[in-house]
Amino acid sequence: MAHSAFPMNAWYAAGWDLDVKRDLLPRTICGISIVLYRRFDRSIAALEDACWHRLLPLSMGRLSGDEVVCGYHGLVFNSDGRCVRMPSEDRISPNACVRAFPVVERHRLVWIWPGDSALADPALIPDMHWADDAEWAGEGSYFDLKCDYRLVLDNLMDLTHETFVHTTSIGDDAVAGTPLQANHEGRTVDLSRWMIDVEAPPFLATQLCQAHDLAEPGKVDRWQLIHFEAPATIVIDVGVAPTGSGAREGDRSKGISGRVLNTVTPQTADTCYYFFQYARCYGLDDRALSTEMKEANIRIFTEDKIILEAQQRAAVRHPDRPFVNLKIDVGSVRARRAIEQMIAAERAEDHPGGA
Repeated sequence: MAHSAFPMNAWYAAGWDLDVKRDLLPRTICGISIVLYRRFDRSIAALEDACWHRLLPLSMGRLSGDEVVCGYHGLVFNSDGRCVRMPSEDRISPNACVRAFPVVERHRLVWIWPGDSALADPALIPDMHWADDAEWAGEGSYFDLKCDYRLVLDNLMDLTHETFVHTTSIGDDAVAGTPLQANHEGRTVDLSRWMIDVEAPPFLATQLCQAHDLAEPGKVDRWQLIHFEAPATIVIDVGVAPTGSGAREGDRSKGISGRVLNTVTPQTADTCYYFFQYARCYGLDDRALSTEMKEANIRIFTEDKIILEAQQRAAVRHPDRPFVNLKIDVGSVRARRAIEQMIAAERAEDHPGGA
């Protein structure tokens, strides 16, 4: 198995559940072309997107029942990847098959395991339960980004950039001016930042006033608690509460809490999918608010998209210029280390004894 900057034995999001329909949906995950579709029973099939015969992408063909018909010579593959019909042949070669990938629907996302299928344990799917928990509400979206997936993780692990990139929504001086605490254990990294007695940024100030019928938000205590799970999922516990109302001690009833759900799927070395959702535990029946907040987050992450893709272009122009790490990069450094450890473990399994 070829190795690169991403672990293969892991679950990656291929799309939101609503993205996968009774159509052929092509995706590239960890350098592998995959086609997804729903069977009649609504379960999802995921096959290698290359016909066994002449390698035409199967996504250029069509569905016939639960089978995929190649658009070139009409070979038919069932949802397990086995060729079941060859229109021009008297017999079907026993080797005529394409790879089928483990696929699981969970947390409103469709997860694919591109590595060794025998190791595909659904228990390893990252916890993003806020996406479909009845006590939380929100709508998700995604970006198709032209950058290394690790740049997205760097961005999410270092939120001091909010002060400078997101000045009209979630950024203020308090973020860059407040130190954070970090903890790294195995495949996870946890960061925490509490900003006490600060001004609420516009996005959160509006939500606080709406949720508690306030004319003005006043000074607040604000938190950002980041949980990373390798290789590519980050959940950020965010919120504000009136200063001194007990949020840091555990009572958030007078404030607002949200979970920023993020998972990044590498396509190639320099492209990726970025899936995100802001889930909240207030105004659960307000569909308009869900749409409004999704659109607001799309605007916020569009600002990140501009930065990340420009950063990628600069990295390509300057291949001999390594990144410089500052104190604010502690989270991204530890996240990358966890990813590298996963990759190293896979290489050791493929080449025991260092051969």
